[in-house]
Amino acid sequence: MQKYNALILFGAPGCGKGTQGRALGQLPGFFHCACGDVFRSLSPATPLGMKVADFSSRGELVPDALTIELWKTHIQRCVEMNQFNPAVDNLILDGIPRNPAQALLLTETVSVKALFHLHCSNNTELVARLGRRAVRENRLDDAAEDVIRHRLEVFESASKPLLNFYDGHLVHSINSQQRPAEVLCEILNHMKKIM
Repeated sequence: MQKYNALILFGAPGCGKGTQGRALGQLPGFFHCACGDVFRSLSPATPLGMKVADFSSRGELVPDALTIELWKTHIQRCVEMNQFNPAVDNLILDGIPRNPAQALLLTETVSVKALFHLHCSNNTELVARLGRRAVRENRLDDAAEDVIRHRLEVFESASKPLLNFYDGHLVHSINSQQRPAEVLCEILNHMKKIM
C-alpha cells in the first residue's frame, strides 16, 4: 500500500490547528483533514455517532482503534471522490494522531514529513478561544468550561507524549500566541526547507 505523505498540526485544543489547516489546505498539492470534523460528521442518531459524541462531550479521547478506523474510511472516501489525490497531494493532519498509540497505528499508512507543534503556554487564553469557538461554530464539545479544562488536562497527559514518538528533526515548535498570519508564515518557512 502506498503511504500518504503528511504534515501534522499538533497542539492543545484551541491552539489554532484548524485555522492553520484550513489555510494550508487551500494551497495546491495539499489536502486538509481534521479528525474532529470526521467525528462531527457522524449522525448523533446512529450508535456510532452517539458513542463518539459521548466521548467528546466528556472531553475524553475517542478510543484509538475506532479513531484510526474512522479516519481511514474518511480518507478512502476522499480519494474515491477525487478530493484527495495521494499521488500529488500532501495530507495536512489536524487532530490525528493524538497520542503515540495512534501514531503507531498510522505508520503503515502515513509517512510523516514534519510535525508542527503549535504551543500556547497560556491556558486561560486557550479556554477563552475555545469558548468563542463554541459560540461561533456551535461546537458542543467546547461549550462547558469544566469540559474544556479537562480536555487540556487530557492533552497534557495523553497527547503531549506524541512529541517524543517522532525523530526530533521532524518536530518544529511554533508559538501559537502570535497572530494567525505569523504562525502560517513560520509553518511555510519550515515547509520550504523540507518539501
